[in-house]
Amino acid sequence: MINYNKSQEILIKSKINIKNEIILAKESLNRISARNIYSPTNYPAGNNTAFDGYAINSKETKGLSSKKLKKFKILKTIAAGDNPKIKNVKKFQTIEVMTGALISKPFDTVIPIEQIKFYPSIKNKKYIIINKKINKNEYIRYLGSDYRKKEIVIRKGTLIQTSHILAFKSLGIEKIDVKIKPNILFFSTGNEISDKKNIAAWQIRNSNSYYIKSLSNSFLFNFIDGGVLRDKDSNLFKKLINKNIKSKADIIITSGAVSAGKFDFVPEIVKKFKLSNFFKDVAIRPGKPILFAKFKNKEKSFFGLPGNPISSAACFRFFVYPYLLKILNIKMEKPFKARLKNKFKKKKDFTRFLKGKLTSTNNGNLEIEILKGQESFRIKSFVKSNVWGVFNAGQSTFKKGQLIDCYAQFGSNNNIFL
Repeated sequence: MINYNKSQEILIKSKINIKNEIILAKESLNRISARNIYSPTNYPAGNNTAFDGYAINSKETKGLSSKKLKKFKILKTIAAGDNPKIKNVKKFQTIEVMTGALISKPFDTVIPIEQIKFYPSIKNKKYIIINKKINKNEYIRYLGSDYRKKEIVIRKGTLIQTSHILAFKSLGIEKIDVKIKPNILFFSTGNEISDKKNIAAWQIRNSNSYYIKSLSNSFLFNFIDGGVLRDKDSNLFKKLINKNIKSKADIIITSGAVSAGKFDFVPEIVKKFKLSNFFKDVAIRPGKPILFAKFKNKEKSFFGLPGNPISSAACFRFFVYPYLLKILNIKMEKPFKARLKNKFKKKKDFTRFLKGKLTSTNNGNLEIEILKGQESFRIKSFVKSNVWGVFNAGQSTFKKGQLIDCYAQFGSNNNIFL
């Protein structure tokens, strides 16, 4: 048995290669950028007004005051999307501009509509009256003030979110390079597993398969359901691995049959293959029997998860998910900290993944309550939880108020804490 840190070191060394593909930027939500993405243009594409108002040449307001007024003749109105060019503009002339309208020479500043006085009247707008010096570049959004041409929009290894889609479309980015989604082939194991609605007391509904399938959108992979392997299917399992080492599956995962019982055939079969890296049994709870293998000279990996639902969920979160981050070249996540609301004791040499309830105090400080019902078969506490608390090896007693490492229950801490 190895400790949790050692298991993570082995996972890092066992990275498989995931290729890239080019897709439409507008369809890239929840994909991973394979290269740095640069802006193909300046944004804004030209100087434009930030408010409805009137554009003038600021030089023409020099020396104006409440005792020395000047009328500026209104030439026309320019809206966003209109061609801003005006021929033969004379001194002391102005144009009405709507928000987003481009500003062209000789105009170099904007007076918001709320500050304007009209002549001869507001109903008969022929001139605006200016009675003070107006500074240059007021209320103007400048060319390239948000993005300059060839500036990085997102970096390689970024999980593309809705804000990125908005940026791509605004900047005219039509296609991008992303990592191909890894294919995960998943097998449930055991005579007791059933997909039927009504089951006998000795049967168990196939929840692990559906749980992991439900994660596929936010956990960056394609889910392939391999079905259920029964207790006497060890030979079939060996044939299926042989077959799928040559298939499109990048990662093979089983749930159950990974411990040391009479029908736990997974470890024995996996070890018959040529492997470059392997571990079995990690000093964690839940999930101690977990198995990992990297097939030698193949871009394929294997995870054997325990069958209990919370053990399976915890092992996916803290073994499979970090592995996905690594092979997709995503920045490895870091825990955020919360203060423990209730004291907790565990075995010193074990790392514990505990179902917790994260809340915020009136002062904005994060607190984690370790919920009752931490056994690996109990799903009620998992439903009530919203975070994993990680109690690291090397310490047995954790006091109230102590800072604890926390991880989002679904998805990466990177999505929140960058």
